[in-house]
Amino acid sequence: MAASPLDFAYFPFSHSLLMAIIWGLVVGGVCYLLSRYGRGAIVLGILVMSHWFLDLVVHRPDLPLWPGANSPKFGWGLWNSVAGTYVIELAIYGVGIALYLRATRALDKIGNWGMWAYIIVLAVIYVATNGSPPPSESALAWSALGLWLFVPWAWWVDKHRTTVNSVG
Repeated sequence: MAASPLDFAYFPFSHSLLMAIIWGLVVGGVCYLLSRYGRGAIVLGILVMSHWFLDLVVHRPDLPLWPGANSPKFGWGLWNSVAGTYVIELAIYGVGIALYLRATRALDKIGNWGMWAYIIVLAVIYVATNGSPPPSESALAWSALGLWLFVPWAWWVDKHRTTVNSVG
């Protein structure tokens, strides 16, 4: 597809609707068990499940409803339009940032500048890597694994922010 050269051939455990629901329940459940914060667990579970619906807009019809070869597959194919992809995906990114900024405030400079650095670095990586295929499967695998470095960075920044008008 124009905006994504990758051909996602088989990923039933990460991208089927049934598994998105199961992963959402698992992640929400673990969040609740660790924090006893019901609202946060529900929101986190819904966010995990939303991955399938967000992918539905951009993927070609390759998203299964359930794991297995006999599942019907869905996708609206926005990745066929580079401009459309940038508009929609960056809008979703912007809405996520706006929601986070509305719900939290910085406690210190790390909570402020660290967050803006995180936002900018992710946007630059998105723009820089969109459209051209990786040079090899190994490069794709290492870059995907490298994304895990952003998890502790996000955790670190978030620890330097606090919720606004939080409800337990």
